[in-house]
Amino acid sequence: MIAFAALTGPLPKAGVVAVAVFVAVALLAPDRRARAMAALSALVLAPVLLLSDIWSSPQLRLVHRHPLPALVVAVVALAVLAAAATLIARRPVLMAPLALLALPFRVPIQTGPTTSNLLVPLYFVVAAGSLAWIVPALAEPMRERRTRVVRSRRDEPPVTDAPPDMDGSGPSRGLAMWVERLLALYIVLYGIQSVYSPDTGLNSGFEKALQQMVFFYVPFALLYQLLRRVQWTAKQVRNCLQLIVVLSIVFSLIAYAEYATKTIILNPKLVVANDLHTYFTVNSVFFDPDIFGRFLALAMILLAVVLLYDRPQREQLAAVGVLAVLWVGLVLTLSRSSLGALLVGLAVLAALRWRPSRALILVVVVIALGAAAVAVSPNTFGLNQGINGASSGRGGLVSGGLSLFADRPVWGWGSGSFVKEYRAHHRATATTLSASHTIPVTIAAEQGLIGEFAYAALVIAALVLLVRRSRGDPVRSAIAAAFAALVFHTMLYADFLEDPVTWALLGVGVALATAPEAGRPSRSRSRSRPPRTPAVEGASG
Repeated sequence: MIAFAALTGPLPKAGVVAVAVFVAVALLAPDRRARAMAALSALVLAPVLLLSDIWSSPQLRLVHRHPLPALVVAVVALAVLAAAATLIARRPVLMAPLALLALPFRVPIQTGPTTSNLLVPLYFVVAAGSLAWIVPALAEPMRERRTRVVRSRRDEPPVTDAPPDMDGSGPSRGLAMWVERLLALYIVLYGIQSVYSPDTGLNSGFEKALQQMVFFYVPFALLYQLLRRVQWTAKQVRNCLQLIVVLSIVFSLIAYAEYATKTIILNPKLVVANDLHTYFTVNSVFFDPDIFGRFLALAMILLAVVLLYDRPQREQLAAVGVLAVLWVGLVLTLSRSSLGALLVGLAVLAALRWRPSRALILVVVVIALGAAAVAVSPNTFGLNQGINGASSGRGGLVSGGLSLFADRPVWGWGSGSFVKEYRAHHRATATTLSASHTIPVTIAAEQGLIGEFAYAALVIAALVLLVRRSRGDPVRSAIAAAFAALVFHTMLYADFLEDPVTWALLGVGVALATAPEAGRPSRSRSRSRPPRTPAVEGASG
C-alpha cells in the first residue's frame, strides 16, 4: 500500500511512457510471446498508474481504513476474472459478442476531483479476453513458438498458393501493418508528450493524459487485438449484427420512455438543460445524447446494407421497421453531429454500392431536403443564434484551440492539456469544458504538428484500407461507411481513439481486409448485383 503512495514526481510520467511502449510492442512485435508479455505488462502497469493518481483521493478512504476487506474484494474480483478468462479460452466464439454487449455501458466513478463515466463492463471483458490469449501464449513450448514465428505475425494460417491479395499478404496486408504502426506511433507520441504537460493545479494536463492512457488507449488497443484475431464467419457476423440491432431497439425504447415521462435516467446536467429549454433531449442509457446519437447512427448504417444488397424481402421489410424505430430515437437526441454522421455513412454506402455519380445525385437530393427543413424552421437547429450558438459553443472552443496551436505549432502544450491551457489563456470558467469538440483541433493544441501528422496519417491509412476492395462486399462496405461516419462525428464531438467503437471497427475491418476471402469480386457477376462474400451469404440466414 505504501508503495502506491510513493509513486509521485517523475515516476508516473515514466510509467505513462512505459505503458505506451508496452501497447506499441503488443501491437507490432512479430513474436507471439513478446506480444503477450507486452500486453500483460500493460494490463498490470495501467492499474498501478491509476492507483498512483487517485491514491490520496476521498474515494479510496475506505481502502485506507479497511485494507483487509479491500484485499478480499480484490481477490474475489480476480477470481471472477480468471473464471471469465477460462470460459473465453474454451469458447473463443464468445469474445466478439461479449465485447459488443459491453461496449455501450458506462458506470459513473469518481476519479480524482471529477466523476468519469467509465466502461467498466468492457474493461472486464477485455481483461478476461486478454488473459485467455496471454496465458497460453506464455506457456507455449519453445519449439512450437519457433514454428509460429515463421508464420504470419497475427496468428493466421500459413501462406498458401493463393494470389497475394487473396491471402492477406499483398497490399491489404501492407496497409494493415501501416495502420497498426500508426496506432502504435500515436500512442507512444501521446505518452511522450504527456511528460511536458502541466501537472499542477486543478484539471492537470498530465493527470488527464494519464487517465486517457489508462482508461482508453491501453484497454482499447487490447480490444483491437482481440477482435483482430476473431474468425469472422457467417454465423459470427450474423450474431453480432443481431446483437447490435437488439441493443439499439432496447436503447431506443428507453429513450421513448424518457421522452414520454420527461425523465432522464442519467446525467443530472442534462436534466437541468432540459428544464431550461422548450425542447427535451434524451440520452437512454448513455451519459451524453451525442454519444447515444452516434451509437444509433452507426447501427443504422450497418443495418442499411440489408436494403442496398440482394436480400429476401422479409429481411428488408424487417430492416425498414427497425430503421424507423432507430430513426425516431435518433431524432429525439437532437444530435446534429449524429445526423450528419448518418448522412456521411449512407453516402459512403451508396458510393460503394452504385456508381459514384448516382451516389452523388442521392447526396445532393438529401442535402437539398435538409436545407429546406432548416429554412422552414431555423429555430429548431439553433441557426438563429449564429454559428457559435448553433454549434453549442463549439465555434469559440475551436478558435481558442487554434490560438493555442499558433502559440506552439510544433510540439503543442502537452497531452491532455487542452482544458487547463484554454482556461489559462482565455479565462474560461465553464465547468463542462473538456475539449474543443473537434478532434484535429484538440490534437493540434495539445500535440502540435507532431501529433497532427500522426493522426492524419492514421485516418487516411485506415480509410484506404477499409474502402479498398470493399465494393460488392456488404460487410466490408458497412464497416468502411461506419468508420467514415465516426471520423466525421469526431469533427463535431471529438472522442476518436478515446471511443472503443473506433478500435472495434478497425479491428473487425482489418481482420476482414486481410482475410483470404477479402479478394476482388468475381467479374463474371453482373454489376447490378455485386457478389456476396461467404460471410455475408449467411449473415441473415
